[in-house]
Amino acid sequence: MQLNRDDALAVMHEYTKNENLRRHMYAVEAAMRAYARKHGEDEELWGITGLLHDFDYERWPNDDRRPDDEHPTTGVKILKEKGYPEEMLQAILGHAEHTGVARESLMAKVLFAVDELTGFLTACALVRPTGLSDMKVKSVKKKFKDPSFARGVSRDDVNKGVEELGVDFSEHVQLVIEAMREIEGELGLGPGQVSGAGG
Repeated sequence: MQLNRDDALAVMHEYTKNENLRRHMYAVEAAMRAYARKHGEDEELWGITGLLHDFDYERWPNDDRRPDDEHPTTGVKILKEKGYPEEMLQAILGHAEHTGVARESLMAKVLFAVDELTGFLTACALVRPTGLSDMKVKSVKKKFKDPSFARGVSRDDVNKGVEELGVDFSEHVQLVIEAMREIEGELGLGPGQVSGAGG
């Protein structure tokens, strides 16, 4: 199939109504595109993989009572029926540890590495009056070491993602900050868009 962002966006919006979850997928898309450019890979493929990686989460959250109907397995079945490429499907399955699907491609490793980190950077931006605009790696690393900050973000997953990619932690954080900064308005994380409560 010919990959088309508008088509992918329509799928994502059909299944996801929560604006914060949509913004998470925009952030992951931006990070994926930045990494694709860095490695000379297919930016559209990588970006759309990021855009769709959680599209089924709102409707089919992980639930032990429904093991055959959960994220991301159900979403991948839908994408497969729509003709999305196998490399994308494998990467989306691989970003969720519970599927047991190995992250073999560079794209799959990047998706896992940026997923939790974008959530952490969003949390960091929300407590800054200027949002993402002048966020520094140093302040991110300081908050990363504070277990009481953004408790819902798995530090283990972030660290594991960095390790699997074989990248420097600070460089990884910087690249993802810059990628998200390009769409900070869309993410609601630009100057004047956040309250900055808590410093």
